[in-house]
This record gives sequence, structure tokens and C-alpha cells, in this order.
Amino acid sequence: MISYELIGISVLWLFLYGYLIVASIDYGAGFFAFYARLTKQDHLINRLISRYLSPVWEITNVFFVFFFVGIVGFFPDTAYYYGSSLLVPGSIAVILLAIRGSFYAFENYGSKENIVYLFLYGATGLLIPASLSVALTLSEGGFISEARGAVTLDYWALMTSPLSWSIVALAIVSVLFISGTFLAFYASRAGDQPALKLMRTYAMFWSTPTIIAALTAFIYLSQHNERHFQNMMDLWWLLALSVGFFMIALWLLYSGRRYGLAFICVMLQFFCAFFAYGIGQYPYILDPYITIQSGATHESMGAALVAAFIGGLCLLIPSLILVFRLFLFDADYVKGKK
Repeated sequence: MISYELIGISVLWLFLYGYLIVASIDYGAGFFAFYARLTKQDHLINRLISRYLSPVWEITNVFFVFFFVGIVGFFPDTAYYYGSSLLVPGSIAVILLAIRGSFYAFENYGSKENIVYLFLYGATGLLIPASLSVALTLSEGGFISEARGAVTLDYWALMTSPLSWSIVALAIVSVLFISGTFLAFYASRAGDQPALKLMRTYAMFWSTPTIIAALTAFIYLSQHNERHFQNMMDLWWLLALSVGFFMIALWLLYSGRRYGLAFICVMLQFFCAFFAYGIGQYPYILDPYITIQSGATHESMGAALVAAFIGGLCLLIPSLILVFRLFLFDADYVKGKK
């Protein structure tokens, strides 16, 4: 019989995967908007990016909020360990999110024409995933210690760890690859050939650093946490599927057709890799302090949370589909006619 802890962590991992995809498109779009301004190509893609962000940016963080509330609700010990150790990285992420939110708030008043605001918008698109990726590094163990009831983070070990920097690099290039592929698909739906040509180039360019960064992180993981590495090797078929979907997406981008299918393949690529990583970490949430079984809340509370979050997922997905149908995939809206 499947325990509520396993169901709970699976639902939370789905929310985190949803945030990975939706937020990556948003964060990457910010960087591309700024880079296009620097290279005098903003007239090609910035209207396309604005059409995407206008109806979507407010719901981007819904997945993350669900995950954050859920992880603390299901596994209260995470608030104690991660809350103490992530005080500085987490504060940086909150500040960056506030800066990004202010850009959205002032966008309607013309801030997008200001190069400083656009720089902050683009920079936060890379720095936010980099700061949030620290949590994945800490979960591997070896960076947090507990003594006399106090949790401390070894900043020197974190800053000098090859695994830490490889995960940061993977987070950044993945954001750009996911976003570039989606925006190429979006440009093709809009029939915007100049934007499509540029975004297709960006997507293909960032595909190679993505697979290199993933391989590098995998190698450093084997040196830092052999148990997690061996568990992932046992899931070789998921990793093989991830590589297969990546190759299909790259071939479709190179051949210049079926951009929607290419983006679906990218989503499946990250789905397989993300769940191989999560399953391989089982049963630890924070090695060696928190496991799924030992850190779980009371059974009745856990069952209630499972029901609530499955219900939330069932409401959130149709809502997103409705937003996409009304705005992003509406023929007139995509083409900028309304």
C-alpha cells in the first residue's frame, strides 16, 4: 500500500516540476528581452515576449507557493533545517523576486523602455534560479551541521563545491533552453518569422550548454553523494528517455518544423530527468537529517494535506489551460490583433 508520505512528496514534486517549466519560460524571456535590446534586436522579439508575459506572469509563482506551503506542511522539519541554512540564499531570492515584481508593476508605465529596469529584469531571470538551486545542493548533504540545537551552513564548503556551481550552471542554461524553445514555438504560432528565426537560434545555441551542464552535474554528484548517484543509475531508462527526448527536440529545431512538438519533447526531457533525480534521492529530503518517513507530519494531517493539494492541482491545471486557450493560443491574441 502506498503511504500518504509518498503520495504527498509525489504531488509536491509535480508542483515543483510545473514551476520549473513555467518559471523558466518567464525568467528566460526576461534575459532574452534584455539581450535583444543590447544587440539592437529588441524590435524583433520584445512585442512577442510582452504578449506572452501579460496574462501569465501573475500565475508563475502559484506552483512555487503551493510547493513551499506543502513541503512545510507535510514535513515540518524542513522549516527548521532549511529555514536556518537558507536564510541568506533565501533572502537574496526574495529580494530578486521583489525587484522582478516591481518591473512587472511598473511595466505599464513605460519602464520597459528604460535600459536599467530592463537590465534588472534580465539579470533577475538568471539570478533567481541560481539562488533557488542552492536548496538542491544542500539536500545532497555535507553542507549543513547541527550542534547544540543550532543549524549552521558551511558557506566555504558550499562556495568551493564543484557540485554547487555545476547545479547553478545547469539551472541557468536550462532556463534559457526551455524559454528559447517555447518562445520559438510561440513565434511560430504567431506567424512572426523574424522572431521565430531569432528564438530558434537561441534555443539551438543553449541546447549544447544544457546537456554539458547536466553531464557535469551528474559527474560531480557521483563524487559527492555516491548513494544518490547509484540510485539514479538504477533508473537509467528514465535518463535514457530524457536524452532521447532531447535529441528529438534538437532535431525538430534544427529541421525548422513542429515547434510545438519540440517544446513538448523538452518538457518530457526535463520531466524524466527531474523525476529520476527525485526518485534517486529517496528516502531523503535532506541528507542525512530528514527522510520522507521520519520527517512527515501526523497521518491525519498528512491525509488532509494530500486531499487538499490534489484538489488544488485539479483546479490549477484547468485554470492554466483556460488561460492558455483564452490568451496564449488564441489566434488573434497571438498575432497581436487584440
